[in-house]
Amino acid sequence: MGFVLFAEMTMRRLLPLLLLIALPVSATELRGRLEQGGLVLGQAAPGAAISLDGRAVPADAQGHFILGFGRDAAATAILTIDGTSQPLTIARRSWTVQRIDGLPPAKVSPDPELQARIGAENRLIAQAREQASPRALFLSGVTTPAQGIVSGVFGSQRILNGEARAPHSGTDIAAIKGAPVAAIGDGIVTLAHPDMFFTGQTVMIDHGLGLQSVYAHLSRTDVSVGQNVHKGQLIGAVGASGRATGPHLHWGASWLDVRLDPETVLAVLGPNPAGQQ
Repeated sequence: MGFVLFAEMTMRRLLPLLLLIALPVSATELRGRLEQGGLVLGQAAPGAAISLDGRAVPADAQGHFILGFGRDAAATAILTIDGTSQPLTIARRSWTVQRIDGLPPAKVSPDPELQARIGAENRLIAQAREQASPRALFLSGVTTPAQGIVSGVFGSQRILNGEARAPHSGTDIAAIKGAPVAAIGDGIVTLAHPDMFFTGQTVMIDHGLGLQSVYAHLSRTDVSVGQNVHKGQLIGAVGASGRATGPHLHWGASWLDVRLDPETVLAVLGPNPAGQQ
């Protein structure tokens, strides 16, 4: 039996279209992008034990699972299925530099009191990411959360008021204040916060098997924790709350605690991720 990986061609680069890797386990199929910031959708035999670099990978009853690779992922990852391991080659990407000036100094270099607040809010986000549905809710497909102009991209090195800061963890969509924001896919709301220091009004949605989306800087929040939402459902409105210089939606995606490129999530999962006819 074979271990088959289907990689996709993209507008910005070409990845291998078809890779065949010998692996003596029942046929396992992977589809997506083996690259930094990338997402791969897989299906193994139901009940298979799956891990990536020794970390358990959630799977549903049909064997669907996701693999995610961070911005600075190593060149090789080890996928193990039912005790049989196979190295995966992760493509490197180049990242842009984005300069943002005019931010209030306290938003760039918070004082100790604000640092404590930020730490508490980060723990809330981490707790939300731990809430992973055992169902692959994303198999109904995903869509863009808002209409507007892309003003920030995943992975870019941020220079804030002239000081280097952490790379950007999502995609920014500039739009007028009050423009609708929709859930990218079916899921369960895990966080609906009225005022976070960096991200202002913030919503997080669990799409199953460790995949979550986040929507930040909202001017209005229309959902609550525990609520079931559907792809395209209104969840809030574009704003400039938190650390923002103007109205826009910051939206991000993660697999477990690994930040993903939202563009990859849209490209791989799209309207029909399971390839159903």
